[in-house]
Amino acid sequence: MKLILVYIFSSFLVMNSLAIDLTITLTSIPSNTPLSDQIYICGSFNNWEVGASNAIMQVQSNGTRKIVLNNVSGTIEFKFNRGNWDTPEGTAQGGFIPNRTYNTANGTTLNLSIEGWEDLSTGGTSTANANVQILSTNFFMPELNRNRKIWLYLPSDYSTSTSKEYPVIYMHDAQNLFDQNTSFSGEWQVDETLVALQSAGDHGAIVVGIDNGGSERINEYSPWVNSQYGGGQGDEYIDFIKNTLKPYIDANYRTKNDASNTALFGSSMGGLISLYGVATYPSTFGKAGIFSPSIWFARTEVMNYINGKNFTNTPLRLYFLGGTTESSTMVSDMQTARNAFISKGVVAQDAKLMTHTDGAHSEWYWKREFGAAYTFLFPVSSVSTTELSEEKIKIFPNPSKDSFQVESASCLNCSFNLKSSEGKIVFVGKLQNGKSMIETKNFKNGVYFLELDEQKSVIKMVIE
Repeated sequence: MKLILVYIFSSFLVMNSLAIDLTITLTSIPSNTPLSDQIYICGSFNNWEVGASNAIMQVQSNGTRKIVLNNVSGTIEFKFNRGNWDTPEGTAQGGFIPNRTYNTANGTTLNLSIEGWEDLSTGGTSTANANVQILSTNFFMPELNRNRKIWLYLPSDYSTSTSKEYPVIYMHDAQNLFDQNTSFSGEWQVDETLVALQSAGDHGAIVVGIDNGGSERINEYSPWVNSQYGGGQGDEYIDFIKNTLKPYIDANYRTKNDASNTALFGSSMGGLISLYGVATYPSTFGKAGIFSPSIWFARTEVMNYINGKNFTNTPLRLYFLGGTTESSTMVSDMQTARNAFISKGVVAQDAKLMTHTDGAHSEWYWKREFGAAYTFLFPVSSVSTTELSEEKIKIFPNPSKDSFQVESASCLNCSFNLKSSEGKIVFVGKLQNGKSMIETKNFKNGVYFLELDEQKSVIKMVIE
């Protein structure tokens, strides 16, 4: 009986590894597909060669399009496009979709349809704020010899404050940052969060969003190669941001271009490349938002890399975030990485690690926590109203966990409001002889704004 089971199991493995000729048929395509455009397929079976002449979906007499993939086996990944990576298939609204997968053990025929194209929106209402614009749909990346869509968020007062300069955040996976229509599983609402914070007194920041490259995403988001998943183009990607994109942004927009005002920010593999970028070029990128980082992708290499650095003379500010149940190693990986940064010269209080029991590897979680990370990376010193009001009102310690001391030499008996970042009043108080203590033990962590003397002075407070 044991021999029979072994034989059956061995036969199963052989059957699953046999190469087949797979016929893929497109039964329908979007109505807005340009008549002159060919539809191509590319994937793991042809090393993701886009626009290859032998990868055209051939039009059939009944209007369908078909191709036969010869000698494919196992699980393959693929995606349709119209000849280049500027024209990939997407959702019905023109949003991003991940690569398709198919296990050849399931059969030799596959019928599919294309719902939409990323570059041809079908009229879905954009959720992006008016402050968001597309800098370019095909910004050239000379370090990688390819093009990419770049998004730009400008602060609410950018057009009216003609001499004001702003810090800059370079963020990955831009499809998911601003617009529900382009997101895979929900947007971060980076624009809405920053608008709300600025309206409550924050200095404001410029955000440069870089679309991921679809099939090239994993390759670009890691300098190290994982034998199963790829990688290896992370150096070129970070060099693109440092040597091409950042100089362009600094030359054409009013930026604070020093390292202390420049951040990298991303999640998952985007968190990994943000960690790598800030460790590689701390004199250029002085801050990083590292959400749910895929340290597992190259765990040994990541730790060895950090431990080979010295950050004593290049101050960094880091914000690690992850859910305790995202994976068995998520929290421990972040803790090890944070400790490595600290051991190499990063001040412990400038390397924050935040975990949540309900945290998930998902856009909704990263959206919820973006504001807290931003206010940590760009604390009180970045707030214009603080600079204007510091002689009238002082708050310390800031950030704080349990309480804040409020003092004013010129407003001895003024009343004040404490507002959340959403603009809700959460506390009302009054100075007595220019002083007051605010107990915040029962307040949620996050950013708050204290308004003194009927909003004549505003200062940002961070509760950790």
